[in-house]
Amino acid sequence: MSVSLAPRATTLRSHEELHALAEAGDAELGSFSDHEASAAEVVAWVARNFSTDAAAVACSMADAVLPHVVAAELPGVDVLFLDTGYHFTETYVTRDEVARALDVRIVDVLPEQTVAQQDAEFGVQLFARDPGLCCARRKVAPLQGALGGYEVWFTGVRREEAPTRTNTPLVQWDERNGLVKVNPLAAWTFDDLLDHAGAHQVPVNLLMSHGYPSIGCEPCTKPVAAGEDPRSGRWAGLAKTECGLHL
Repeated sequence: MSVSLAPRATTLRSHEELHALAEAGDAELGSFSDHEASAAEVVAWVARNFSTDAAAVACSMADAVLPHVVAAELPGVDVLFLDTGYHFTETYVTRDEVARALDVRIVDVLPEQTVAQQDAEFGVQLFARDPGLCCARRKVAPLQGALGGYEVWFTGVRREEAPTRTNTPLVQWDERNGLVKVNPLAAWTFDDLLDHAGAHQVPVNLLMSHGYPSIGCEPCTKPVAAGEDPRSGRWAGLAKTECGLHL
């Protein structure tokens, strides 16, 4: 079941405490070392240091591998779905399947304005004229507001996805959002994702088997040919390569 509720954590540690914990955690888990922790070990570290109520998983619903990995140690964890109003039908179907299949709580995170309200203020198809502003209003700002009630958030960022993600650590301090950011799948490949999903019968967006290895909003996502950059279908033809959530 999807809900639109406030986070459940009531008492949060200070930024100073959390910042120090992030640094200690990444050192313990050994980002980029010969003994870099596995995804399961990263999540286990979070479970030892944070309550489930203080944790959130960001999921675009391209696949549910990240929620599946996290829920193994943090059952009932909040999974934040940024409902931009521009998603593919298949993405909403995946969201609903994740809510049914996994021990998580889906939290729909909505922009301040509906698409119609944004069109009235900025003109139709803002995504085509100023995709950066559209992402800022419909993804970045809503997520920042939602994360205010948590101490730690999990992302599915992987180093192989793009040059901007090559140096992604397992654990880091997220200065902009003021909490610990954890990237347990940082070292995984796209094949690793598919293998995990297949082995554990994890929900996967149907579009992934139709040429969409990276899925965002429908107007700004195109299929890519086999062997092409998996993210080349995002904002195709534009200089933009990131929505801004991880910059």
